[in-house]
Amino acid sequence: MNAPAEQLQDWRRLALGVLRKSGLAGDDTPPEAVEDLLATETYDGLRVAPLFTAAHAASVPPAGLPGEPPFVRGGHGGPRPWDVRQRHADPDPKTTRAAALADLEHGATSLWLAGIAPGDLAEALDGVYLELAPVVLDNGADTLAAARAFLALPGADKSGNLGADPLGFSARTGEKPDMSVISLLSKMSAIPVATVDATVYHNAGASDAQEIGYATATGVAYLRELVGAGLSAGMALQQLEFRLAATADQFATIAKLRAARRIWSRVAQVCEAPHLGGQRLHAVTSDAMMTARDPWSNLLRTTVACFAAGVGGADAVTVQPFDARLGLPDGFSRRIARNTQSLLIEEAGVARVLDPAGGSWYAEWLTDALAHAAWDVFTEVERAGGMAAALASGMAGDRIGATRQRREDDLAHRRQAITGVSEFPDLDERRPVRPPAPPPPSGGLPRMWYSGGFERLRDAADAAPRPPVVRLVTLGSPAAHSARASFAGNLFAAGGVRLADAPSPVACICGSDRSYAEEAAATAQRLKAEGVAKVWLAGKPAGYEGVDAYLYTGCDALEVLRETHRDLGVVAP
Repeated sequence: MNAPAEQLQDWRRLALGVLRKSGLAGDDTPPEAVEDLLATETYDGLRVAPLFTAAHAASVPPAGLPGEPPFVRGGHGGPRPWDVRQRHADPDPKTTRAAALADLEHGATSLWLAGIAPGDLAEALDGVYLELAPVVLDNGADTLAAARAFLALPGADKSGNLGADPLGFSARTGEKPDMSVISLLSKMSAIPVATVDATVYHNAGASDAQEIGYATATGVAYLRELVGAGLSAGMALQQLEFRLAATADQFATIAKLRAARRIWSRVAQVCEAPHLGGQRLHAVTSDAMMTARDPWSNLLRTTVACFAAGVGGADAVTVQPFDARLGLPDGFSRRIARNTQSLLIEEAGVARVLDPAGGSWYAEWLTDALAHAAWDVFTEVERAGGMAAALASGMAGDRIGATRQRREDDLAHRRQAITGVSEFPDLDERRPVRPPAPPPPSGGLPRMWYSGGFERLRDAADAAPRPPVVRLVTLGSPAAHSARASFAGNLFAAGGVRLADAPSPVACICGSDRSYAEEAAATAQRLKAEGVAKVWLAGKPAGYEGVDAYLYTGCDALEVLRETHRDLGVVAP
């Protein structure tokens, strides 16, 4: 809002009134404190204000005009749709071929083949016009063999990427990276040879700045390898494609992609090839945010992530099918993933505007702040000897591990909610069944799923001989206890435990503060006399006699559920 000082003061006064009613501010809190009270902090330590004004924009040095390089798709030219890239990881070449052709016939414009055996590539791509539909390979240790098999196919030398990513493979597996594969491929191919896949860091719990910083360090390592093989810096820059995760945090994703482009533009300047600094960017909807429980909620997550990737200027976007956590997707889920992109491009017109977030005070501030934080990560890696050294020494893993612990704490306390899992779970859901997907590589950075802690408890509850139940004990009228009963029921359901008026060795008392003052202690003692072993109370800790523990907003929900499982005899499978 471009507001005069008096309008800003009006906003502060109104916001302060709401904060006082909610107990987050006292009567003596000055209006000037509102911004600090409402500010949030990212995992990179960036303090995000609740309201952005022209003063924030004035603090951001220009790094290029909105709608101009480095913030635009492809780095130059007018508005154009991004590349709709579908991922295929089914090891059966016949199944992959049928699915790939269906995708290309119904909206996809390129293919990403993950883990298809080199000897099966010809069969998997039979009928695909490679000169029209770019193919990006992803073969890990078999990269060289897969590249040779692929380049033998008619039209394979026209477009695509051979997908060499030795540092990314090292991060996934813990194996020593073989950097020579990049120089070997550069002498074999006329198409780009390397992919800087930073989603491995995101999937391990990294922050946005860490993801960008490690991607930049990896890209620079590949540039050095290519230049050492005889390519000019300009030619080397054109050999790389970057892969970053897009999440349901819309503005963070937009800023991340814009910041990544800005940093890579600076790398190209240092390489004395500023005209080739347009980063080729592939955004993939986050694996870590996908849930196995209530998988239909993933449709909402991936739609927001895809929108943010398009607005952020991604050259190619992959939307993970909503059932990706359940196994290999079927035709329906792949169709929905394709059509999500088609709708945003064709109906919503997201691709019709160059850099639509450019000029937004918030987007510009966040882009600048994130770029500086990511540059610090990148330079730390360079001082440590480069990305290979940062992985081998454990430095990168330690930095990501610290961020992952903070994420896990936020998830456990439900400060970061997961709809359908930690909030509003459905105990009666019936999930679709899918054939198992090939297991991801192991031995490197640990993978993280934000919903994992809660879903493991749900699995344990499902495997129990009897559905686990906590006894609901209400005090007062429905108007007095319904809110806290709903809160407690929602929390217990996140661990697969039903809150009901039924016998159980664990009980939860729900009522109003007034009814607690009058009846909580007596009710708890009565329950203990009836044989109840553990008595919870939905409300802030208040020391009521006989009450063993309390449920409240901000409590460690995962620990509550683990304790409840132990009390009910639920054993992890």
